[in-house]
Amino acid sequence: MKTLKILSAVVLLGSALVVNNTAFAKERETGRGTGPVVFVTSQGLYYDSIVVVDPLPAKGRFQQLIPGENGLMTQYGPGEVGHLGGRWWIDLTGDDIMNDGDKFFLCPLLGPGRETL
Repeated sequence: MKTLKILSAVVLLGSALVVNNTAFAKERETGRGTGPVVFVTSQGLYYDSIVVVDPLPAKGRFQQLIPGENGLMTQYGPGEVGHLGGRWWIDLTGDDIMNDGDKFFLCPLLGPGRETL
């Protein structure tokens, strides 16, 4: 089940990158932009985002992005200690350690957050 969620997240992010790079990108019905939506668990808010750099080299600090029931989620968002400004990693290897085989990318959250998807 965890592998399926990870695969779904990668497909979603890959699709967002393709859509963001085309002239046919459409605005969503809710929020802004055409990138993925990220749920910040500590705030209970959804944030729109845009994939800026994919992939990033696996150097420096990254915040984990986890596929979940509400889509992509993370613990900390804008204004909180622990939020790294959109430097994300997804654990594709399933070992809960940042290493080769995982996904590293830049995808800033666009405020303000909202309570519904």
